Amino acid sequence: MSTSGQTQFRYTQTPSKVLHLRNLPWECVEEELFELCKPFGKIVNTKCNVGANHNQAFVEFAELNQAINMVTYFASSSEPAQVRGKTVYIQYSNRNEIVNNKTPGDVQGNVLLVTIEGVEAGDVSIDVIHLVFSAFGFVHKIATFEKAAGFQALIQFSDAETAASAREALDGRSIPRYLLPDHVSSCHLRISYSAHMDLNIKFQSHRSRDYTNPYLPVNPTAIEGFAQPTVGPDGKKKEPESNVLLASIENMQYAVTVDVLHTVFSAFGTVQKIAIFEKNGGTQALIQYPDVTTAAVAKDALEGHCIYDGGYCKLHLSYSRHTDLNVKAYSDKSRDYTIPVAATGWQNPQASPMFPPGMGQTYAPSSVPAYAAAAVHAGSSPFNQTGQIGPNGPPSMGASQSSHQPNVRPGGAWPPGQPHYYG
Repeated sequence: MSTSGQTQFRYTQTPSKVLHLRNLPWECVEEELFELCKPFGKIVNTKCNVGANHNQAFVEFAELNQAINMVTYFASSSEPAQVRGKTVYIQYSNRNEIVNNKTPGDVQGNVLLVTIEGVEAGDVSIDVIHLVFSAFGFVHKIATFEKAAGFQALIQFSDAETAASAREALDGRSIPRYLLPDHVSSCHLRISYSAHMDLNIKFQSHRSRDYTNPYLPVNPTAIEGFAQPTVGPDGKKKEPESNVLLASIENMQYAVTVDVLHTVFSAFGTVQKIAIFEKNGGTQALIQYPDVTTAAVAKDALEGHCIYDGGYCKLHLSYSRHTDLNVKAYSDKSRDYTIPVAATGWQNPQASPMFPPGMGQTYAPSSVPAYAAAAVHAGSSPFNQTGQIGPNGPPSMGASQSSHQPNVRPGGAWPPGQPHYYG
């Protein structure tokens, strides 16, 4: 009954060339609106990021029937309108045109918002950005960051006229090839005006710079930004190593708990701390070892492997900038193994890892530490050449276990797609 009432409401609205879109992702950009609406007709104007939560927008079509087609299509479709996976609600606006046809990016100011297309963060240094834009006048401040639109920078000039001349000269152009790394073929600059007037730069770093204040403190991470990147034997830039690993887990078919991660990563050495968090719609974790060497061994052995059979919970590992995690001693999402058991009130850190439905297996508490110690003593990965756990591997779980059923591998993971049997 409620559904029919909602449909009736849509059809009793007075049609308009302007559509009102609600429940958009925060800071939805114009390109995303075009992608959603362009199948229905020509779009002549948009207005993004309106409303208290900046999650609404207006889209104006060239003709009334184009707007009607879009509303009618999604009113009867089983698939709702979506942007970045969020359901978007569409209705006619009570206006017939978008009066303020200037988006914030068109209002002239002294700060430019620059989207650098075709590169990732780290491919273009802040010094290169400064070199390119300072050709048009004194650059006061620069701040770089990553958003859904890609790698971006805010560049502050002394006045709007200088910013306008830089935008006019550089918008749509590419940074000179000799200033780019070898693996970047080209990168284009897409430039608009920012609503900011004075950037708040707290530290000089490889991400931000204030050229008006030489006494601003230097963030320790800035040292990494200024240093020449280490190049490996293959000629590629080598990632700075750390004793803390950042694990991104894809294809999360089953739960990955702190205990599961401890079981997997403790095969290579003493795990000091673990923290699990959500970022960009995915699950990530930080795993701290006492030294860089142990972390490097674990990274090499586990990269690309899966915690469960069937390609589930695949690990992608990189080094974190952290060196000492500040986590709660015991919670659902974090664990500090350096704090004595008596001080935290929790029991066996190896107990009861989360298994997929129907498994119900547990390991003897003494088995995993012995396995982990054996793996570390051997100084190598617990995998043998076939991708199986070696002779120091976990105890048998019983021959009745099906090879097609996902299984947690204590201290390690199987290469994706290989069936395994327990003897």
